[in-house]
Amino acid sequence: MHSLVELITSVFLTAVVAGILEYLPGLIILLIILIIFLSMSIKIVREYERAVIFRLGRLMGAKGPGLFFIVPFIDNFIKIDLRITTADVPEQQVITKDNVTVGVDAVVYYRVFDPIKAVTAVENYHYAVMMMAQTTLRDIIGQVELDDLLTKREEINKRLQIILDEVTDPWGIKVTAVTLKQVRLPESMLRAMAKQAEAERWRRSRIIEAEGERQAAKIMAEAARFYEEHPVAIKLRELQTLIEVAREKNLIVIAPSSLGTTSSELGLITALTKAKNIKEER
Repeated sequence: MHSLVELITSVFLTAVVAGILEYLPGLIILLIILIIFLSMSIKIVREYERAVIFRLGRLMGAKGPGLFFIVPFIDNFIKIDLRITTADVPEQQVITKDNVTVGVDAVVYYRVFDPIKAVTAVENYHYAVMMMAQTTLRDIIGQVELDDLLTKREEINKRLQIILDEVTDPWGIKVTAVTLKQVRLPESMLRAMAKQAEAERWRRSRIIEAEGERQAAKIMAEAARFYEEHPVAIKLRELQTLIEVAREKNLIVIAPSSLGTTSSELGLITALTKAKNIKEER
C-alpha cells in the first residue's frame, strides 16, 4: 500500500513538472511582456516638473511631481519645466521718439504657472514669449526719447514687464522681470554727447568763476566802506602787508600811500640817493 502511494505521488509530480516544462516558454514570454508593459506605464517627474497627459488626443490633466501611470500606446504626455527660464532677447535696432537710432537688447525672466495652458493655449510658449518680447521692446523704446532711455531704465523695465505679463497670462506664463542689458549708440552720437558734456563742464566752470568774482567784489566793496569809516584800519592793514613783504628779505620797500607829506617823500629820496652813493664807493 505504501509503495502504491509513492508511485502515484511520483507519477503526479512527473506530470506537473512535465506540464510546467511544456508551458515554460509561454510563461517566460508573458513575464517579459508584463515587465515591458510596466516599464512603459510607470513614469516619474521631478519636483519642478509636471506632465500634461493626453489619452487618444483628449486632455486628461497634469500629473506630478513623483510617480504616475499611463496606458501605453494610448496615453502620451508632455513634460513642462516650472522653473524660471532666462530668455536673451537679441539686439533690436530701434528709432527713438527724438529720431535717434539705437541698438537695444534685453533679458526676460519668466516661468510656467499653469502647464495645461502652456501646452494647449500656445504651440511653443518659449518662442511666443521671445517674439512678444522683441515686439514689445521695439514699441516701448520707440515711444521714449534718448535721454529717458539712458536715465530712466528702471521705469522702462517695469513697463516692459507689465505689458509682457498681461499678454502671456492667458498662456499660463508669468513674466517675473525684464532688464535692458545694453544700449548701443552710433559713433557720431557718442562724439556729440562727449562734446555736449565738455561744453556743459566749461559752462559750469565759468559760472562758478563768475560767481566767485561776484562774491569777492561784494566783500571788497564792504571792506572799502569799512576802511572809509575807519581810516586807521587801512593803516594797520598797510603795516601788516609791509611785515609780510619784509619776511621775503626785500632790500627796499616803497609804499606811496604811507609816505605822508611831500617833505617826507623828498627826505626819503635823498636818503636813498646817499645810501646808493655810499654803496658804489665801497
